[in-house]
Amino acid sequence: MSRRTEIDVRPVTDDEFPDWNRAMNTGFLQPPAVAEEQVEARRRQFVPGRSLGAFDGDRCVATFRSFDQELTAVGGRPVRADAISNVTVTATHRRRGLLTRMMAQDLAAAKERGDVVATLIAAEYPIYGRYGFGPATTMTEWTVDVPRAGLDRRWAAPEDGGRIDLVDGEDVRKLGPELHERLRRAQPGAVSRTELWWQSRTGVVNMNGTPWTEPYYVLYRSADGEVEGLASYRTDDHWGDAKQPLNTATVNWLIGVTPAAERALWHYLCSIDWVQTVKSGWRSPDDLLPLLLPDPRAARITTQADWLWVRILDVAAALEARTYDGQGAVVLELVDRGGLTGGRWRLEAGPDGASCAPTTESAHVVLDVGDLAALWLGDESAVRLAALGRVREERAGAARVVDALLRTSGRPWCPDMF
Repeated sequence: MSRRTEIDVRPVTDDEFPDWNRAMNTGFLQPPAVAEEQVEARRRQFVPGRSLGAFDGDRCVATFRSFDQELTAVGGRPVRADAISNVTVTATHRRRGLLTRMMAQDLAAAKERGDVVATLIAAEYPIYGRYGFGPATTMTEWTVDVPRAGLDRRWAAPEDGGRIDLVDGEDVRKLGPELHERLRRAQPGAVSRTELWWQSRTGVVNMNGTPWTEPYYVLYRSADGEVEGLASYRTDDHWGDAKQPLNTATVNWLIGVTPAAERALWHYLCSIDWVQTVKSGWRSPDDLLPLLLPDPRAARITTQADWLWVRILDVAAALEARTYDGQGAVVLELVDRGGLTGGRWRLEAGPDGASCAPTTESAHVVLDVGDLAALWLGDESAVRLAALGRVREERAGAARVVDALLRTSGRPWCPDMF
């Protein structure tokens, strides 16, 4: 019988980075051989101590990376986040606790740094609840049947006096970051973007090694000339048997900081010659898109799923960072298997602010820290979680009190994959 060697989990050194990339590609079922150009592009994401690897001898068999991020809380205040990405375990080394070891090491370091939350996009649903994460935002994708939508296909310009222009990647890099910052300040669940994000979406840096194809970029300016919207999209080239154009426009990303900008961009996309179908890309579940159409049924939901997962590391800082429309107080008893945030916390909140501190008072509700994360951005209902047995009321009606405090009129949304 072969003997298993001890697996060493440690920060990856610069010399080990190519092997770490090979293991990551293997975990994501990509060709394991990584071109030097691709390694160098990915090396720009490398932060000493924040890329972890599990090593069986000299071979990397699991990967994990985190980086600094800001996440917008309800009300627009950014909080410090430990963003987690590139998580893989090679199939030959499963069920050995490697992810648990990497996650524990990273979250402990994040809490020590003073990060308020950790974030990730979960490829598989069942994994991350074990580590105190909860699904905090939802993503929806629509496919629009353009002829059925009822919009004027002869549309040439916004009715509000604004202007639509096609621009290039240089314009996107110049105008996009500030526009995204305006969106981020107003959108709970949105996260910060780095300069590298904009470079990789405009072809300056090639992160995945596949040939770069320039997309289309379209800009909306209001009547007074202010930039309020920007979108990236691509099209296919599909013609029917009767020489009929059946092309699809697929949105890579779309930023609209005003309803007028969103209306103009979607109308433009649905009026492009030869385009019969528009795929919206990843949007908020309460996006304006379907109701902007004369026939909203022309926009069919093709994907709807959990998106941003959040792990609260500092309960008081997280709950005090957001705003509250209602007024009240509640004592939360948190169960945290990771040992980072458990205990009882008294939250007093109202339109003028909030305070949250440890308490010895009797709990009103008992819940897992991951369920608090799902409630924190306002999208989930404590009453619904109580019906599922995930929130336990210690005082009758306490789940409704939690909902009155935490739920929001608009839904949180994270536009980004990371």
